[in-house]
Amino acid sequence: MAMMGGGLGPQAMMSFRRDRSVTKQRLAPGTVRRIAGYARPFSRHIAAFLALVVVGSVVVIANPLLMKAIIDDGVIAKRQGVVIALALVIAGLAVLDGALTLAQRWFSSRIGEGLIYNLRTEVFDHVQRMPVAFFTRTQTGALISRLNTDVIGAQRALTSTLSSVVANVVMLVLVLGAMLVLSWQITVVALVLLPIFILPAKWVGRKMSGLTREQMELDAEMSTMMTERFNVAGAMVAKLYGRPADETAAFGDKAGRVRDVGVTVGMYGTVFRVALGLVAALATALVYGVGGVLAVSGVFELGTLVALAALLMRLYGPLTSLSNVHVDVMTALVSFDRVFEVLDLRPMIAERPGAVPLPGGPVSVEFDDVRFRYPSASEVSLASLEAVARPDTGPGHEVLRGVTFTARPGEMVALVGPSGAGKTTITGLVSRLYDVTEGAVRVNGLDVRDATLASLRDTVGVVMQDAHLFHDTIGANLRYARPGATDEEIWDALRAAQIADLVLDLPEGLETVVGDRGHRLSGGEKQRLALARLLLKAPRVVVLDEATAHLDSESEAAVQQALKVALAGRTSLVIAHRLSTIREADQILVIQDGRVVERGRHEELLARGEVYAELYRTQFSQTS
Repeated sequence: MAMMGGGLGPQAMMSFRRDRSVTKQRLAPGTVRRIAGYARPFSRHIAAFLALVVVGSVVVIANPLLMKAIIDDGVIAKRQGVVIALALVIAGLAVLDGALTLAQRWFSSRIGEGLIYNLRTEVFDHVQRMPVAFFTRTQTGALISRLNTDVIGAQRALTSTLSSVVANVVMLVLVLGAMLVLSWQITVVALVLLPIFILPAKWVGRKMSGLTREQMELDAEMSTMMTERFNVAGAMVAKLYGRPADETAAFGDKAGRVRDVGVTVGMYGTVFRVALGLVAALATALVYGVGGVLAVSGVFELGTLVALAALLMRLYGPLTSLSNVHVDVMTALVSFDRVFEVLDLRPMIAERPGAVPLPGGPVSVEFDDVRFRYPSASEVSLASLEAVARPDTGPGHEVLRGVTFTARPGEMVALVGPSGAGKTTITGLVSRLYDVTEGAVRVNGLDVRDATLASLRDTVGVVMQDAHLFHDTIGANLRYARPGATDEEIWDALRAAQIADLVLDLPEGLETVVGDRGHRLSGGEKQRLALARLLLKAPRVVVLDEATAHLDSESEAAVQQALKVALAGRTSLVIAHRLSTIREADQILVIQDGRVVERGRHEELLARGEVYAELYRTQFSQTS
């Protein structure tokens, strides 16, 4: 409780630095009721915490009154026993105050950290269930901010803000009551001086809140630049195209602005404290002056004067904090509201009630008059999570227009066509990264929208053109596909993907860390590890989105041989990049402008001399 002991505490100082524009924001209906729901599991802890805050406030007020008793009933009355007894009581209260502070901290931590854990895990789980379209639009930093800054801001609603309000209200009532009982004249003098205390605080508070907002924006700009330059891809571009001196100068400019604003904020804060300290000192001098005259006149005793002066130092802090309580409360509520905004965004891809697992055995994939358009921004994301304004809030144009085909069990279907034709979109619908706009995608006769997501994920395995590896070990990246896989099973997958020898030559083998996005490996090595991950999963449907695009001829030959074994008996959709893939396909679909314009085997399509033949001459013959 030391922070409330004299003048302006840290909590009050912090409230003056908060953005006052937050009070103009409108909360969604029911926000407070939802917050109460999150507080309910901690209701006993909150009750105990607030009880300790009240007791602590009483202890703080008791000290000036005990000082009065020591002076009036002990020192002036020359009663040593009373002095010693009351001194021991003050010492005991000091020990009690320390114990109360520790207990408050324990309850505060239990409530705050528990709430942070609940909110973070709920938001993380919810975000994981969002469709890919959400992540293609959302700014990662803004999303992470919801899990960090806003969650912590929401936590303050149940700890620091709540405790501050309760402690300051109790403190104010007790201080004013005690002062009125001791001397209404001195109390009136103290309240008359209050505007001199509050008005400078308000003025400086407005200045500091604006500067603090600017400081946060500048910090964000500086952090963004560091993030872009320090990740592997950004560092490569900077080294290949950048100018180190210019980069340093640009960063120095941003850091210099942060420095200048920091100095200004620091000076405002110092002036603020010095000015308010001066006002408090003048008020104390006035109380001693007026009170001293009253004490000499016999209106009250010397101990009363000392107690009034001590109580005065405990009056202005709570008053100043409560004058800004609406800013603190709204800041916490808005943080909750921003978290709820993410939680209220419904995932477009969700498991229907009554969904059933996909049937076992060999798998067929059927597209039945599929039409698809990518969802608009308003359907999948939040404007506040995107880096720039988004004009495309209306429905998008159709990417697929009546696509119909069937991949029978064990067949390899190759998708070919110009860039942007819709090939990757087709493969994304099989694994239900998106849902069709019209028509249906069926696996073994069951609409994928009626299948459980777990069974669909187990059935369909995908290797993308740009294989992503987590910043972890090779073993951990492979076990992501099958957590219970043994080392022997992992080595079998690595041998099948023709990369076991490379891993064996690494000093740490499976424990080798691949680096950010796998950048410690070459493109071909990453791709073969991704193929090993697919082989370890052993899905019944395989989707290869130009999965051999980054391989050299030797590596491709080895991987193609491995894929022949891996794809045996499995249905596969392959976006073709190499001629070898096309020749071995059971069916080739030529995709153009979102439609299947030709279908058949390699030789048949060449003989027709139409779209496929032209693609073959201009693209595939160069990769033979």
